[in-house]
Amino acid sequence: HGLLDDIRGIGSAIALTPSGKDDGLLTAEEILDMKINAQLVVLSACDTGRGKITGDGVVGLSRSLVSAGVSSVIVSIWSVPDAPTADLMTEFYQNWQKQPDMAQALRQAMLTTKAKHPHPIDWAAFTLIGES
Repeated sequence: HGLLDDIRGIGSAIALTPSGKDDGLLTAEEILDMKINAQLVVLSACDTGRGKITGDGVVGLSRSLVSAGVSSVIVSIWSVPDAPTADLMTEFYQNWQKQPDMAQALRQAMLTTKAKHPHPIDWAAFTLIGES
């Protein structure tokens, strides 16, 4: 689950499973300290594209991942339902295997998911940031 919490000062974070002394939150600030060599990171969870809006754009998980070395990030900009999201992500990965253009693979996955789940809440939340 993606979080945006300016009240406690953690900013953007993704909730992972806590263990031991780790609270399970991976914050945008923590990601900035990492070196990540990845072509793509997909944050297929609710609200992972949200962040603090500044004059330079949205500061959040996606910007932190790109700053840490990730070429492209797929995030959601609102809460996403489980079943349609699973369909969309399955379609995306199948499309991406067939052709290397991530933007086209995501677009086609959205269109296919839209045919099965016509409400935009179900298929339109995800966006690609970075290289296609």
